[in-house]
Amino acid sequence: MNHAGRDKRPLYARVHAELVERIRSGQWKPGEHIPNEFEIAAEFRVSQGTARKAIGALAAENLVVRRQGRGTFVFEHTPSDVLFRFFNIFEDSGARIVPVSRSTRWVRGKASPAERKTLRLARGARVVRVDRIRTRGSKPFITETVVLPEAIFPGLADLSDIPDTFYDIFQKIYGVLVTRTDERITAATAHKTAAKDLGVSVGTPLIKIDRIAFALDDRPVEWRQSLCHLKQAHYLARTR
Repeated sequence: MNHAGRDKRPLYARVHAELVERIRSGQWKPGEHIPNEFEIAAEFRVSQGTARKAIGALAAENLVVRRQGRGTFVFEHTPSDVLFRFFNIFEDSGARIVPVSRSTRWVRGKASPAERKTLRLARGARVVRVDRIRTRGSKPFITETVVLPEAIFPGLADLSDIPDTFYDIFQKIYGVLVTRTDERITAATAHKTAAKDLGVSVGTPLIKIDRIAFALDDRPVEWRQSLCHLKQAHYLARTR
């Protein structure tokens, strides 16, 4: 490893950056076993402690997972993981809600000015819009629109089966690992279309969740706007 030049970051941070690039580039694939700290220390000619700290930083960012007695593996999205990490609505009893999608519709089109700004797209860029209703115990409780850059996810709208969760598909098919989301929650009321979709009266109180999902390289790769009718349910955000 070249320590020369103007890079003033701590040595572990430089090793960490190179390991992140292996995940981002797909050199290390989802679920793949990565070298241990002794091997990384030898490869980069650093101390075992430096290598351990670099791997620890990957684990803290949920880019790798450590499995007792087996080693360290590149993080791999699964439908259950996506639900656990990115879906924050619970029954009043505390039980996690497992939403099911229905009435899903794909539409391709030219990105609107708002979509271009949110997803950092060039003029003329195209997007895929996913409109769907999500149910809870067979009753609708979320209506949402998901906007995805078509250039990042070519052919996604041609899938025969539309999944309940997207992020595992993003990673496995397109090599796009969603690492974080920004969510803005505001109060809303049901307009005519939302009221029909959710089976409520016009003007019923709802919450609006505006989410932007970011990939490992900090690109915005999804804009999702959801209107939620949280009868006997709540939104719970945990911080660590």
